[in-house]
Amino acid sequence: MLERLEQVPSDPLIELIGEYKRDLRDNKIDLGVGVYRDHLGNTPVMQAVKQAEQEILSSQISKSYLGLAGDPEFVEALRELTFKNTDTARFTGLQTPGSSAALRVAGDLIKLSNADAKIWIGLPCWANHIPLFSRAGLKIETYNYYDASKNQVDRASTFSALNSADAGDFILLQGCCHNPTGTDFSSNDWHQLADLCLEKGLTPIIDIAYHGFGDGLDVDLANVHQFLASIPEAILTVSCSKSFGLYRERTGAIYIQGKNTKATNRARSNLLSIARTSYSMPPDHGAAIVRTILNQSNLRMMWQNELENMRLGIIATRKALVNSWGNDDALDISYLNNDKGMFSLLPLNSTQISKLKLDHAIYMAGNGRINIAGLQGRDVERFASTLLTVLSNDTEKLKCG
Repeated sequence: MLERLEQVPSDPLIELIGEYKRDLRDNKIDLGVGVYRDHLGNTPVMQAVKQAEQEILSSQISKSYLGLAGDPEFVEALRELTFKNTDTARFTGLQTPGSSAALRVAGDLIKLSNADAKIWIGLPCWANHIPLFSRAGLKIETYNYYDASKNQVDRASTFSALNSADAGDFILLQGCCHNPTGTDFSSNDWHQLADLCLEKGLTPIIDIAYHGFGDGLDVDLANVHQFLASIPEAILTVSCSKSFGLYRERTGAIYIQGKNTKATNRARSNLLSIARTSYSMPPDHGAAIVRTILNQSNLRMMWQNELENMRLGIIATRKALVNSWGNDDALDISYLNNDKGMFSLLPLNSTQISKLKLDHAIYMAGNGRINIAGLQGRDVERFASTLLTVLSNDTEKLKCG
């Protein structure tokens, strides 16, 4: 058996994380891995999480299975937080081991509903989006989501591609704080997308992983709420990794919005079957933390304040980087102040990205994505000056050529 297996290339981002860990230089900067970091470079455990864990430790009386659907109180509390203005009679949801599992369950559900289903994914996207849906056996269609020359959504490409989609196709959308670009659809874009879904008979899959990191909890998903009110069906996946800092706890959920209760109940029966034959039962600890925080007003307020401070810290880092850059002609990065969430794209080529890593111990994804939260205050000026040097050297070579 093993002789018949082919060697699978390692994931570039996972490999980058390993390279960074092995790098012994004390001035290294990690802008590659997609986790929040504070001003000391740590990924802290939120105080609200700590207090919730203490309460769980003292009150928990069993480690028995949760059941296929997970913790129903967690599922409802997360639904109320994320989709509070939606019609609960048309909603059903399951806890999953992180939103990666939620996306895979979504892929399996789509495959069951339509063996020939196509899913449209805008590029660039999160590195695992296409592999997850491909492994579920779905046909992938791609289009240009982002116009790097203008640092904005490529609306012409997006709507041209989706207008060519067939009835019954699916479209993957990110709810807020787009990974990797940091550039989101406008309110008008969401209205057009709703009209398109109704006109063409398309079903959206909305991936929500960074709620609270853009314009705040109350604003980030306002467009999504209006969108959902306009369409009959949708698949929604939610991650608690970033918003609650529960990366290693693998805490997430999948929700289905249907035309009516009968439709959502039918969808739920299929979700439960997929869960049973995939991971069977989801883990409890992360969900118990989120449930405890969201259902207690003091912990909820503490968590909201911590999340808001994280959001404001990222915005401050964006401003500091743009201010440190100045008005150099090599590259205009003022658009970073308009991006949302943890990530942005820099228009760098592979040679420049490699030079930053090898010569200057600055690590970033191969597509130029940088994690703004990975840039501590003390490193902002060094990163800006180093990047300018690399770009200037390339410019001089072009002039000499």
